[in-house]
Amino acid sequence: MIARYILPWFGGVPAVWSTVQMFFQILLTAGYAYADWVSKPGYKRERWHILLLCLSVIGVLMLSVFWRSPITPSSDWKPSPEAIPVLEIVKLLMISVGLPYFLLASNSPLVQAWFHRLFPTQTAYRLYAISNIGSLLGLVSYPLLVEPLFTLPVQGWMWSIGYLCYVGFALWGTIKALQHRSATVIYPEIEASDRPIRLSWSDRLLWIGLAATASLFLLATTARITQEIAVVPFLWVLPLTIYLLSFIITFANERYYNRNIFLGIFIFSFLAVIWAVIGLATIPIIIQITIYSLCLFAVCMICHGELYRLRPQQSQLTTFYLLVSVGGALGGIFVTFVAPVIFKGYWEYPLGLVLAWLLFFLTTFHRSETGLKWQRLMLWAGLICAGFLMYLFISLDLESSVLLQRNFYAATRIKVLEPTNESSQRYVLVHGMTLHGVQYLDPEKRKLPTAYYSETSGVGLAINHHPRRRNGMRVGVLGLGIGTLAAYGLPDDVYRFYEINPDVIEIALGKGGYFSYLQDSSATIEVVLGDARLSLERELQESGSQNYHVLVLDVFSSDSIPVYLLNREAFALYLDHLAPDGIIAVHISNRHLDLVPVVWKLADHFSLHRLLIDDEGDNERAIRSRWFLLSRDESLLSIPELTTRARNMNGYTTSLPLWTDDYSNLLQIMR
Repeated sequence: MIARYILPWFGGVPAVWSTVQMFFQILLTAGYAYADWVSKPGYKRERWHILLLCLSVIGVLMLSVFWRSPITPSSDWKPSPEAIPVLEIVKLLMISVGLPYFLLASNSPLVQAWFHRLFPTQTAYRLYAISNIGSLLGLVSYPLLVEPLFTLPVQGWMWSIGYLCYVGFALWGTIKALQHRSATVIYPEIEASDRPIRLSWSDRLLWIGLAATASLFLLATTARITQEIAVVPFLWVLPLTIYLLSFIITFANERYYNRNIFLGIFIFSFLAVIWAVIGLATIPIIIQITIYSLCLFAVCMICHGELYRLRPQQSQLTTFYLLVSVGGALGGIFVTFVAPVIFKGYWEYPLGLVLAWLLFFLTTFHRSETGLKWQRLMLWAGLICAGFLMYLFISLDLESSVLLQRNFYAATRIKVLEPTNESSQRYVLVHGMTLHGVQYLDPEKRKLPTAYYSETSGVGLAINHHPRRRNGMRVGVLGLGIGTLAAYGLPDDVYRFYEINPDVIEIALGKGGYFSYLQDSSATIEVVLGDARLSLERELQESGSQNYHVLVLDVFSSDSIPVYLLNREAFALYLDHLAPDGIIAVHISNRHLDLVPVVWKLADHFSLHRLLIDDEGDNERAIRSRWFLLSRDESLLSIPELTTRARNMNGYTTSLPLWTDDYSNLLQIMR
């Protein structure tokens, strides 16, 4: 919720989500460390907890006076252009939700420690399963109920009221725990047997390793199925649901985790993954998703089941949870920050399988268990298979690509289509399942616009038939790709591209000699590195309107559409940069999202004339595409070359609410 709120302030790039994620992961670890400190015997540290709870309430009440809600900062807190984004994000999160989240993070281990103190004959670990049920309910209810029904400020108030209710219960529980610390021991024989046993470093390292492997494999599986298998909105919810379910099952009762059964499931799914990787192009998507989901379930059940099997006595559960959170953070840090630097593709997936297999047998041999010969053979057989899978991932990626690279933003690759046909041979730039551009190698076809941008596409028609076509045009493009639209450039034109990914810019500018649209163009080419909305805001503030005759929005073809570029505030900015005789061309080709009602509602709000143009393409040079053309000037869209190609939208209406920075709902537009 808070990440969605500040997203437009920092451009909505993956770095925002990653920074927010790591902030909460680190604060979760800090909360667990704090819980471990509070629960230790000795000085009545619960008093500090009461103080912090009261301070958090004061903070919530004070912020509610100055902000739209206690956790949604006012516009005065927007970062300046010179600010360091990561530091600004951390500052905003610390001020808005830092202390409340810190206390919420400490709640689960603290409650379990106090439960054990009050009821030493009962197991407290089941409470961890219950807390994960709450997490799962929150995960599912937010996109299905909360986000579609309430704006972000209202969500902020709902959360704040819920937090104040939590503080009331937490104060009551803390006072009870404080009173019981001084009370007479009810079960002296249990207290004596439950005195802390010194934890070995092997136990500690296994806890961290198992938690890190499950976290790493969760993120690796999410990337695999959402970027390489199926580009479907909300598909990321499936892996996270499986991850939480494994915690719920394993920590609910020890008998729910049968080592032999889940080893068998792991081996079966492991081999199925190898089959899926080899036959990627021929296996139905639903079967692939099922295979990867089953493998994730097996890995998480093994990691979390072994964690529960290796759990310490209940008097040391806060230390246990602290090290589990450290492991989870390390897994996330590796995938988010380390893997993009050391890997060219999403190769942490087979690495996660190697680690899971290795850790399973390490825990089998642990604590003086017999290291049977068959177990050692299984260990080496599994490592060999996992190594083979890693070889498959790397070799298939490298063999199918002439260029493969990865950075913080994405893994991009360049492929060759029809390499044996000289007239049809062409390079394509792809990210996961999303196509970003196609260019022929044949010199006679090399300068032709292709894919979604051919002469018969909506954007091609808008540029070619604009009244200023021969008199010098200013064209702005949000999303560079390989720079295909530069093929329309004439000597007096200026084409200005906005792109967040520096690797994409290097490729479009000619790195490796694969694409040459920018170099071949007769127009003046300008490329702006950075988020498009932030860049446009900065330009408007510093130098005024860019006065674009055509402004192209080409960032909505994948499932992860940047909604902050398709709402009221964004379109108000686009219109500020549009010339009086300007056209906004919005590319809305999307297999899973129907963006027509979203753009239609925006056009209604700003009283824009509109045309919807569908181009069937020719399946080689031109790809099927859908474009919305919008303008203040009706005459620009009334020429026969456009109207004859436009879809008849007479009588079309939509009840979809207007999207804003405070409200958007992808569920309503899913096909």
